Amino acid sequence: MAQAIELKAEERQGTGTGVARALRRAGKIPGIIYGGGHDPQPIAVDLKTVSNEISKPGFFSRVYSLEAGKHKLQVIARDIQFHPVTDLPLHVDFQRVTKDSKIHVFVPVEYVNEDKAPGLKLGGMLNIIIHNLEVVCPADAIPSKITIDLAGMNINQSMHLESVELPKGVKAAHAARDYTLVTIVPPTTVDKADESASS
Repeated sequence: MAQAIELKAEERQGTGTGVARALRRAGKIPGIIYGGGHDPQPIAVDLKTVSNEISKPGFFSRVYSLEAGKHKLQVIARDIQFHPVTDLPLHVDFQRVTKDSKIHVFVPVEYVNEDKAPGLKLGGMLNIIIHNLEVVCPADAIPSKITIDLAGMNINQSMHLESVELPKGVKAAHAARDYTLVTIVPPTTVDKADESASS
């Protein structure tokens, strides 16, 4: 599968709190791989590597080539648990995928050309409704981002999903729910009567 990021893991023997603590002391975190018609497979991955991947945008929309023991498979991160105080990763879930898999992922939405939007020049405010768009697409064709051009947008105008050309094979998972992506709203004004009353 194209553009899969290499990620090494160890097959994990045993489960439970004691095993998890021992792994974390060794600089690793427990995880599990599920799906693909196979039994769940407990693994352990390097804490620093996972933390580094989490710090990059789109952690849940990247395909990883995961090597665990003698096995090498394609996975996508589905869930991660964090320590409530330190925010360190405690556990990560991966799902097996193939090039033919159709998966639901959230893709970051990037808004560009704010300086070319007349409504913003006139004092309007950008109201971003969708920061990450949920899409359905082949596992080997996950877009890294979806770019929205704001050029020409005026006050009280909105950008709708139907006007955005998604990459081939990519469809919005909830087109009705995510219909409006962004709007430019009028500038906030202070009523003169209220202003006088407060002075």
